[in-house]
Amino acid sequence: MRPVAACVIFAAAALPFAAQAIEPFQIRDIRVEGLQRTDPGSVFSVLPFRVGDGYSDEKAAAALRALFATGLFKDVRIDVEGDVVVVIVDERATIASVNFLGTKEFDKAIVDRAEQEIKRQYLGHSLYAAEVVTTVTPQERNRVNVTFKVSEGDVAHIRDIHIIGSKAFSEGKLIDQMDLTTGGWLTWYTKSDRYSRTKLNADLEKLRAFYLNKGYLEFDITSTQVTISPDKQTISVTITVTEGQPYVVTAVRLDGNYLGREAAFKNLVLLKPGAEYHGDDVTATIRSFTDLFGTYGYAFAHVEPHPEIDRKTGQVVVVLSADPGRRAYVRRVNLSGNTITRDEVIRREFRQFESAWYDGGKIKLSRDRVDRLGFFSSVDVDTNDVAGAPDQVDLTVNVVEKPTGNLTLAAGYSQTDKISLTGSIKKENVFGSGNYISLDVSTAHTNKNLSVSETNPYFTDDGISRTFDIYYRTSRPLNSSGDAYAVSTPGADIRFGLPYSEFDTVFVGIGAEQTHIGSLQGVPNSYYDFVGQYGAYANSFPITAGWARDERDSGVSPTSGRYARINTDFSLLGDVQYARLNGQVTQYFDLGGHFSLGMNAEIGYGTGLNGKTYPVFKNFYGGGLGSVRVFEQGSLGKESVDVTGAFIGGAKKFNFNNELYIPVPGADKDKSLRLFAFFDAGNVWSEREHFDFGSLRASAGLGLSWTSPVGPFKLSYGLPVRAQANDRIQRFQFQVGTAF
Repeated sequence: MRPVAACVIFAAAALPFAAQAIEPFQIRDIRVEGLQRTDPGSVFSVLPFRVGDGYSDEKAAAALRALFATGLFKDVRIDVEGDVVVVIVDERATIASVNFLGTKEFDKAIVDRAEQEIKRQYLGHSLYAAEVVTTVTPQERNRVNVTFKVSEGDVAHIRDIHIIGSKAFSEGKLIDQMDLTTGGWLTWYTKSDRYSRTKLNADLEKLRAFYLNKGYLEFDITSTQVTISPDKQTISVTITVTEGQPYVVTAVRLDGNYLGREAAFKNLVLLKPGAEYHGDDVTATIRSFTDLFGTYGYAFAHVEPHPEIDRKTGQVVVVLSADPGRRAYVRRVNLSGNTITRDEVIRREFRQFESAWYDGGKIKLSRDRVDRLGFFSSVDVDTNDVAGAPDQVDLTVNVVEKPTGNLTLAAGYSQTDKISLTGSIKKENVFGSGNYISLDVSTAHTNKNLSVSETNPYFTDDGISRTFDIYYRTSRPLNSSGDAYAVSTPGADIRFGLPYSEFDTVFVGIGAEQTHIGSLQGVPNSYYDFVGQYGAYANSFPITAGWARDERDSGVSPTSGRYARINTDFSLLGDVQYARLNGQVTQYFDLGGHFSLGMNAEIGYGTGLNGKTYPVFKNFYGGGLGSVRVFEQGSLGKESVDVTGAFIGGAKKFNFNNELYIPVPGADKDKSLRLFAFFDAGNVWSEREHFDFGSLRASAGLGLSWTSPVGPFKLSYGLPVRAQANDRIQRFQFQVGTAF
């Protein structure tokens, strides 16, 4: 009810009391009439009198005001019958149901009840022809049904984009800087041809940034015009700009309070005298300045550029004015958005402590550590003032949780073995604890695997992790005659990870396993000799040790940074005694222009100990996914010299992988979808052979990479570049879940 109408009703209701005063009396009873849905207690709770209290005109007026203020009633009247007060109400109508007809673009839960809000939502999705008709149907007990009938129409697409006033750069060059595009062969996926005001504003800022990076300090966007066709199906965007002239930097001067550390700040300046003005360099320099101020405890440092331009010469002096503000302590670290993840899982990654000096470096490190957990789609840290305490701040860690279950699949096809499948189901952050559980299953022809793993990343408060593995593996080395023999290995192990820096972890562990070589029918000589020496069953108790360092910018789709590891396992007890070393280095390079390069090198070496033969079932295998693509999984290495012709791997291994990521034409702004070209090389050798890089196999091909909801997806097709006649070729492969 509108406020004016309420006042009129209230005045009308109060009029009898003004015209004829009631003598005060003691209330014997209170009765409420007219209620249909409202609980009587809601009425009695706001009345300014109770049974046994005195009644007067003033209390009656106060009762009317209180009842109207609840918003439950459109009319209220108070009658007096002797010493009984009768409250008569007329309830407002309530909505019995809300129905949506014709909606496909939006879920009911996110559409507001208001018709205009529904229309606004559709406009945001470029559905300019959407029509909404609201129907209100009265129901019994003073209720109504509200029905929104929606005719969505077709999506309006951008027909053309024009930029007027540009002279230094072509219109096409400028449009390439924008996310909004006209229709293309991939816009059904990217939806970049759907207009929205928010996207256009972002694109205008990108145009400004582009010109600033080219030295055009006086660039301006004078107007933007958006027109829609009469049928509301196509949109035209026209942008008018004034370029100005480019400027060259002649000097960079520091102004303001730099805490007496001007030399440290000057080392962070990216602008170079004699070079053209680059807006990105200015932004990056200011960010570095504020970060450095933050490491000194100044949470609210303000750095502002003041270009001093000379239009006649086209030169500019960049003055960076700094005000460090006040030094601050961190009073409290608050968490927001972690509805599943426990607070302690986030807090144990923080290196900025409460009641300590504000340290921007530690805060950034803390943010990165929380982000690397992989439990959140975004992690941000806000700094807030503390009222009445100018030297204190509160930090709020805002996280957005994402599903932490992961499905990994890989497959290949060859004429010999048809389809081979591998897969795993992994769950990180189980019950919000930060723990990790995985189930790996492989049905590949050469290797079948069933393993269960559980990791507690904070087995101790100091961050020592603990991992349990239980597994059952069956290996059937490839055989040119088509026969196969089984080598089964049940086992279990426990490992501990000890972090000794923010990026480095040392691993140690111990395990027990038993290897059983099945039927000797068709077994290669090396396996036959092993059974003759140790028997069909061989026990070992391997000890593992390793080191890993992860500096990648992302664990899923990295574009820069490095990952390195060294692992060793050896057994000094049991039937077999051996040592095995495996090392890997992966480096990513951001090439700019949405191009990136990934290079991976891996080497393995194994040998027997105490005069014993190196166990053949500990051999490395090469070929296939994770090794040299195009060659069949596990098929690389020297063939056995006997008649079986089996591929048994080798005690030495080398792989070299390269992937050049290329933006998909029409979707180069979408990092989740990329083309890639690959080149792989590698091989395996026996214990008696030397590393012979002249015998390397090599392959090359093209593929498509997509960061899907279940993980990175890769589809590739390649050809052998260097091969021999007896090599097994598998040109088509795909995998989901890992980078290499």
